[in-house]
Amino acid sequence: MPRPFDYFVIFAEMRTGSNFLESNLDQFPGLKTYGEAFNPWFIVNQKQTELFGVTVDQRNADPLLLIERMKDNTDGIPGFRFFHDHDARVFEAVIDDPRCAKIVLTRNFIDAYVSRKIAWETDQWQLNDIHDVIKKRARFVPEEFAKLYFRITAFQQKVLRRLQASGQAAYYIDYDDIRDLGVINGLARYLGETTEISRFSDTFKKQNPEALEDKVLNYPVLEKTIREFNAYDFSGIPNFEPRRAAVVPSWVAAAQTPLMFLPIAGAPVEEIRTWLAAIDGVSEAELITGLTQRDLRKWKREHPGHRSFTVLRHPAARAHAAFCRHFLNDGPEAFHELRRALRQHYHVPLPEEPVPGADWDKEAHRAAFLAFLDFIKLNHEGQTTVRVDPSWASQGAVIQGFSTVLTPDHMLRENNLAEGLAFLGLEAAFVPPPFGPTREDHPFALADIYDRKIEKAVRAAYQRDYMLFGFKPWKKDQG
Repeated sequence: MPRPFDYFVIFAEMRTGSNFLESNLDQFPGLKTYGEAFNPWFIVNQKQTELFGVTVDQRNADPLLLIERMKDNTDGIPGFRFFHDHDARVFEAVIDDPRCAKIVLTRNFIDAYVSRKIAWETDQWQLNDIHDVIKKRARFVPEEFAKLYFRITAFQQKVLRRLQASGQAAYYIDYDDIRDLGVINGLARYLGETTEISRFSDTFKKQNPEALEDKVLNYPVLEKTIREFNAYDFSGIPNFEPRRAAVVPSWVAAAQTPLMFLPIAGAPVEEIRTWLAAIDGVSEAELITGLTQRDLRKWKREHPGHRSFTVLRHPAARAHAAFCRHFLNDGPEAFHELRRALRQHYHVPLPEEPVPGADWDKEAHRAAFLAFLDFIKLNHEGQTTVRVDPSWASQGAVIQGFSTVLTPDHMLRENNLAEGLAFLGLEAAFVPPPFGPTREDHPFALADIYDRKIEKAVRAAYQRDYMLFGFKPWKKDQG
């Protein structure tokens, strides 16, 4: 059976794991990679002077000659990496070519930038032996970060637009996916390979596994810079989570006080409703909800000085709340059909019965929650047949949906909610009532199972929320 492609290109950037990805693709008998074949300063790598008899000068004069030499001299199909600053003539030649497979390798941009800075500091761009690692901390430079971010994002958007315009589909793969054998074997099948690999190449090792705050000398500067970015600039990176509409009927206004709450599912919604009712001493049934956009405009006219707000919850706490409420109970919030799908098709080891029995211990709970986080990551990337439920949709996507109708005046954080609500009272001229305790998760609390592995899985599932809102590792007092 003929292969669907003659060659492939990996659209990537420095510090995205492209060396590791290539080393694993090279294990397949029908695939061969040629590194940065079109880097302006060298050919394949810094030690090589030619490829298939083509020197750097010859390649610079006629870059397409090298592609033809690759195809003619490779047993199987050849591939190469292409970064945003490589030869633009090559980009124009391959992007519209349907016989060229496109692989788009991405990584959390902040992590990639920090890794890049450390590599510059240590002059260690790849690690073959863990004992040779050089440890240094990076200095975050806001202006440099911003310039690089916008330059690379513009290139990623250009790739996406050109593929859409030419009716092509790329294989999108994230840095966290390249250590999943199933994904690597799936990528090989996409390229027409019929064999599989059973273990990773041991050529390259991960260089800086520490937490981000342990790798940056001036971490507060990094946090401040990210917060000052236009929050939706980060959504310019190709994102397969569906856009969310503003569900105005679910918004809740106080009975008399000019205050509007825009709820994010999975955050403390019921608790805020109770608090809103207490402001005016009414029952929750007397709160104003079910509004249309026309009703909302009228409410705003009738309530001069009005304020609107939403509440952010740490992604770890929010995902765990969704996990417990929808998949470990048999009440009205239970997702029975979706629960069966998670068990049967997405390898989430949920108990056979909706309510766990006595054999459901902390280890079983932790294992199932980790698998659920892996599902959320795939779900956000459009790699499942299941809807992205509002309970675990990214909070950035939800707030972006709000902004099509009304951008909330304040985004309060659950871990300092009392202070935030008090400030609202000053702005909207009311005395804030006490805020009651938030609902607990059952059968186990997040604090019972939380560790670094869970934190890593949460970061992978909610990359954009971490970038947009600067979340730190979860702590018990963060809700």
